Amino acid sequence: MIRLFNVRKVYQQGKNEITALAGVSLHIPQGEFAVIVGPSGSGKSTLLHLMGGLDRPTEGEVMVEGRIISQMPDNPVTLFRRRKIGVVFQFFNLLPTLTAVENVMLPLILDGQSRVKASARAETLLERVGLSGRKGHLPEELSGGENQRLAIARAFVFAPPILLADEPTGNLDSGTGESILELIRHINREEGCTVVMVTHNPRAAGYGGRVIHLRDGLIEEGNSP
Repeated sequence: MIRLFNVRKVYQQGKNEITALAGVSLHIPQGEFAVIVGPSGSGKSTLLHLMGGLDRPTEGEVMVEGRIISQMPDNPVTLFRRRKIGVVFQFFNLLPTLTAVENVMLPLILDGQSRVKASARAETLLERVGLSGRKGHLPEELSGGENQRLAIARAFVFAPPILLADEPTGNLDSGTGESILELIRHINREEGCTVVMVTHNPRAAGYGGRVIHLRDGLIEEGNSP
């Protein structure tokens, strides 16, 4: 499903080079709920972004569903990500001038679907994440937990086989965060969606299966709690 082969990522910061990943090889099989943990600066988010085609490695290959996305041109990788990979961020990344239903509809509209079909799909997903009564509200009119549920609905609008979550509970209180984790676990178990989640929260890590520990851009260990 997801394979990384000796992936390095180096950022140029002025005259200095910052190594975020120092040679990571990793396999995430279909249907797994993998959790990436590690201290700040260990390369967690960089690794997730490379898996999602949001960034490119300095060296090595990133393969998703048999496609080497690290070598694909920008437009094809954008289309591939839109249909195959849902991404959920800590700070939601919702469009503030669009209502809840419009935020979920937008990827479908950009993909060429009619507004009628896009609206029907969006409303179905909002109902599944418990927001059917909030579809006409703007993000600023929703709570943090509601905005994250909305972001998950948008990420899942194409029913992608892969869901990547970058600190999805980092901006939420503990009770709300657990409801989001339950939703992500439900998507993994009931939809068969492969989930890779980055977190610094040990309690959140317990919702997954395999835990992958990163430190200084390298995998320390992987275990199944």
